[in-house]
Amino acid sequence: MPAEGAAASHFAPLYEVLVGVVLSVHLVWILWVVLGALLTRRHALLSWVHIASLIYGAVIEIGPWPCPLTLLEQALAGKAGRTPYTESFLVHYLGALVYPDVSQELLAWCAVGVIAFNLCIYARRFWRRSRAAA
Repeated sequence: MPAEGAAASHFAPLYEVLVGVVLSVHLVWILWVVLGALLTRRHALLSWVHIASLIYGAVIEIGPWPCPLTLLEQALAGKAGRTPYTESFLVHYLGALVYPDVSQELLAWCAVGVIAFNLCIYARRFWRRSRAAA
């Protein structure tokens, strides 16, 4: 029977692929939250899904809870034999590329700004529709 370490290294390539899949899903999720108001212009149901996504994103970003996708990616990276990062997804990936040496707090405020911007788009749409209906 193989040792636990040998079994883990045997499946390391699979875990690496799964890390990539989770990373891709995470990036798509972020794009959805940031750009969703532009993509849902004529789709009321999708608009409500996006608003729920914005609220969820704000709660995760501001609150003390880690993102489930980050936790999954970290767990899979550990199983792949890598040392998982310990900070948030934004600080680890986006912070290193776009905002080097920026605090988690500033990134959280930027995320809140993006969410507020999207909610303003929805408020403007609602206002225009209610004016047109009157």
